[in-house]
Amino acid sequence: MAIDKQSSMIRVRGARENNLKDINLDIPRDKLVVFTGVSGSGKSSLAFGTLYAEAQRRYLESVSPYARRLFNQMSVPDVDTIDGLPPAVALQQQRGGTSTRSSVGSVTTLSNLMRMLFSRAGDYPEHQEIIYAEGFSPNTPQGACPECHGLGSVFEITESTMVPNDQLTIRERAIASWPLAWQGQNQRDILVSMGYNVDIPWKDLPKKDREWILFTEETPTVPVYPGYSPKETAEAIKNKRTPDYMGTFIGAKPYILKTFSSSQSELMKKRVSQYMRSAVCPLCEGKRLKKESLSVKFDGKDIATISRLSLAELAKIFEKHAQLGKDKRSAEKQIVTGRISSDILSRIKVMLELGLGYLSMERTTPTLSPGELQRLRLATQVHSNLFGVIYVLDEPSAGLHPADTRALLGILDKLKAAGNTIFVVEHELEVIKHADWIIDVGPMAGEEGGYILYSGLPEGLKKVKRSQTSAFLFNQEVRKMTNPRIPTGWLSIKDGSRHNLKNLNIDFPLGVMTCVTGISGSGKSSLVSQLLVELVAKGLHQKTEDQTDEITDGPQITDTGSIKGSITAGLEQLSRLIVVDQRPIGRTPRSNLATYTGLFDHVRKRFAEVPLAKKRKYDAGRFSFNVAKGRCPHCLGEGFVMVELLFLPSVYTPCPTCKGTRYNADTLEVIYKEKNIAQVLEMTVAEACNFFDEDPLIYRALDIVREVGLGYLKLGQAATELSGGEAQRIKLATELQKNQKGSAIYILDEPTTGLHPADVERLLIQLHKLADAGNTIVLVEHDMQVIAQSDWVIDVGPGAGDAGGKIVYTGTLNGLAKCKNSKTAPFLANYLNGQ
Repeated sequence: MAIDKQSSMIRVRGARENNLKDINLDIPRDKLVVFTGVSGSGKSSLAFGTLYAEAQRRYLESVSPYARRLFNQMSVPDVDTIDGLPPAVALQQQRGGTSTRSSVGSVTTLSNLMRMLFSRAGDYPEHQEIIYAEGFSPNTPQGACPECHGLGSVFEITESTMVPNDQLTIRERAIASWPLAWQGQNQRDILVSMGYNVDIPWKDLPKKDREWILFTEETPTVPVYPGYSPKETAEAIKNKRTPDYMGTFIGAKPYILKTFSSSQSELMKKRVSQYMRSAVCPLCEGKRLKKESLSVKFDGKDIATISRLSLAELAKIFEKHAQLGKDKRSAEKQIVTGRISSDILSRIKVMLELGLGYLSMERTTPTLSPGELQRLRLATQVHSNLFGVIYVLDEPSAGLHPADTRALLGILDKLKAAGNTIFVVEHELEVIKHADWIIDVGPMAGEEGGYILYSGLPEGLKKVKRSQTSAFLFNQEVRKMTNPRIPTGWLSIKDGSRHNLKNLNIDFPLGVMTCVTGISGSGKSSLVSQLLVELVAKGLHQKTEDQTDEITDGPQITDTGSIKGSITAGLEQLSRLIVVDQRPIGRTPRSNLATYTGLFDHVRKRFAEVPLAKKRKYDAGRFSFNVAKGRCPHCLGEGFVMVELLFLPSVYTPCPTCKGTRYNADTLEVIYKEKNIAQVLEMTVAEACNFFDEDPLIYRALDIVREVGLGYLKLGQAATELSGGEAQRIKLATELQKNQKGSAIYILDEPTTGLHPADVERLLIQLHKLADAGNTIVLVEHDMQVIAQSDWVIDVGPGAGDAGGKIVYTGTLNGLAKCKNSKTAPFLANYLNGQ
């Protein structure tokens, strides 16, 4: 597409954010501009860290200082000037929050419209008063069920949860929910003082005694004689001997509730939560609302039932109601119904175009992928009809099947046609090909990147030899399929059920690399990341990460109960389950790449071996910024301090004592190969590979991190700054360092997220090594580059939601390319033919 020379341009001069090399650049407005380049090349530093950050700064200059505190402000970009920059809206990849009260409906404002519809146009029971819109929200006192407070579930704390083994005596800690240390012993000593028998099996105690000990709200205070036998205790009480202290009893259930609700320790909360079972609220039956609100119907359904329908099903309902308000002679209720239904329908249609029709309004945001959340926000923006702004998107194709990517491009074209500029940071070739203008950043990652290799029309990139994007974009060669590995056995699942998967029988080949494909919402993750993981973990007696996940803001109905099925063969060939997902590797800046992979332990040992360190008797712990003896006493090893600014957001500045190094001065005096420990943490993985090239133990760990495409990350890069894809590849690198016994099963959910095709090739080399060693690899993936190199393919579909959940194809690549029912097949065929 030709660019009008008279079109206004955005002129960037002297951009130096992160690794950008003082670049000058002109970018056309009112076009779809794609920023591309290898992972870590500087694309995001230009699009988000420079252009969006400056647009946001200029906008916030126009609002009051007090109002600025409400914004999550980015730091001021390091750039000389930017001219011709319109206002900008950023739609970044980010995980949903931990609040179970945030949902698809609240993110898209559909919930507000639905509540208004029920309030004004719902069918009320006779003689019932009108309920205002907030009365249909489970997040308000007017609407929330009084029993579960709008959460839909309540905690059940039963005898069986608190006393898992009734053969034990109280002295043998039959009441598992009591604390393990002195507090637990204190409760047992109090029971002895009260005359309870703590030395017979729990099951042999009278029922009234068991119930009082577990559930009583009474808190009697009695004399306590630690170390006394029951007989000696009774004698001491009878003789009114002075006790060691007076102890106050608390029932086992009240103790759990008090600890969970008021303890400041997440560890304590986590411990007592294992004795609580969440169950559907008996009053509202999980619908979260008061009975008065649930008695109001629309289309014969209450608001909770409507919120549980998929967006695709909702569209059918509101299509018929949207017509009602067009007749101006209609009754007031019909006009209101038609107007609100029409608004709801127009919003839903955009979401359907973006391939999100399988979601329901009540689906909570913590369960959404970053890609799904970004596309929901994009749908909201399309409906807002803004004009003359820049939309900055971060890999909007992440998690999308190629069939859905085409729909996404249609939405981006709509935004552009409305008079907006679209900036997209992207690796997906289909999106890059669709661009009006390409900005290629590189040539490599980190310090070797940050240059503008090309800025212009797509066809011009073909001539840029240094561009790694060009090599993949214009490669028209027919790709040959490799000879697939032969499975060493089969892992058979019978009658597997989860979400839209119903009584599925499926065989996963062992000892090979399998790709599970299908459109977004077809059931791939339900099959692999949930059903397969849970059944294998259960069979191998391993805990999955879900079971140890942190506590959110309320009771959760344990979802694993809806997983059904059994493994009937193949489990004996597996020794270990390794789930490599996109969860964060740590939730604080103290966790980083070096600490997570374990290589920092070896680095600290090298520093402890330096003569000066030995002379001062410094051990390896001295070189940890988490330990008092080595860290800076002012910032406590954080490296920065918070400065409170009145009416402005608090800012973080480098610690004035350690200058951001995290360590105290004495620790930094220890030098290893002309670097102190803080300077080593500032190195990128690629730089550290050269620095430690004569240390096999450290070099091997670093080299594997580099080979999974993360050579640009700094060793000390905080876990909180890593994307989901980066966290996933760090986990993979950590596993690759271990000795491979050839009998593990690796589960990966979209490992190519955030990866340039050049980095995907490097990742594939590592995955092939695992499979060659005899391990089983199961990937959920949309990337044709990966699918084309797999040994076996399982295609799930054919559609999303209720239209999916079936096995469309299982077999080798040859057969998939010819499968007529598969939505993946035509894209694979095109890829293999070099199209």
